[in-house]
Amino acid sequence: MSTIKGVIFDYGGTIDTNGIHWGEVIAEQYRLAGIELERELYRNAYVHGERSLAKAPVIAPQDTFHTLLRKKISIQFEYLKEQTQSGQFTDENAEKIADGCYSKVKETLETSRGIIASFAQRFPMVLVTNFYGNMPVVLNEFGLDNFFRCIVESSVVGIRKPDPALFAMGVEALHIAAEEIVVIGDSYRKDIYPALTLGCKTVWLKNLCWEEEPIIEGYAPTAIINDIAQLPDIIAEINSQEP
Repeated sequence: MSTIKGVIFDYGGTIDTNGIHWGEVIAEQYRLAGIELERELYRNAYVHGERSLAKAPVIAPQDTFHTLLRKKISIQFEYLKEQTQSGQFTDENAEKIADGCYSKVKETLETSRGIIASFAQRFPMVLVTNFYGNMPVVLNEFGLDNFFRCIVESSVVGIRKPDPALFAMGVEALHIAAEEIVVIGDSYRKDIYPALTLGCKTVWLKNLCWEEEPIIEGYAPTAIINDIAQLPDIIAEINSQEP
């Protein structure tokens, strides 16, 4: 087995939430704001919001993460207003939910930032992410902007996960053989499987998923963890395995 010489990180759901799907992060803040929704209705609102953001340039390149969250929640609220005619989908509640999500990310980054910083001292790293065109601003906002050699962002390059071509760009940017690169992400379908098809090693950060993601025969992750704090040990374990 080849030694790891480079690292590709996913961002959303991995670095910022410790493997908790963003749908679940936002759902928790809805509950804390006193908004109780049927699961299917909430899921429809979340999916509507994500598709809307993917179709139209709602997020500007200069938007901060808090601005992104506020726009995301507002789109969900507009959908929910139409579906329910409820008066609880107010600007005040949207702000409360965005603030809560932002605080959770800042809390998570207290751990993940240190791990990423330590990895950056040992490995060249690339970020490969489905994001909205403002990833450099967000990385700067959270003190993560000096750790990655390159950012491969779906909205910028015009390719979205699970297309392996997005990860192929990351591999090319590292100038390292795929089998010497480890890809770290929270989604089997969007991160792990496409990376495995390229020959990369993979670590699946499997915490609170949006839905079940069955492993495809012949494409098992190199390792599975449930907390980003386990990454240093699992990378050391992978590197210590005999060929």
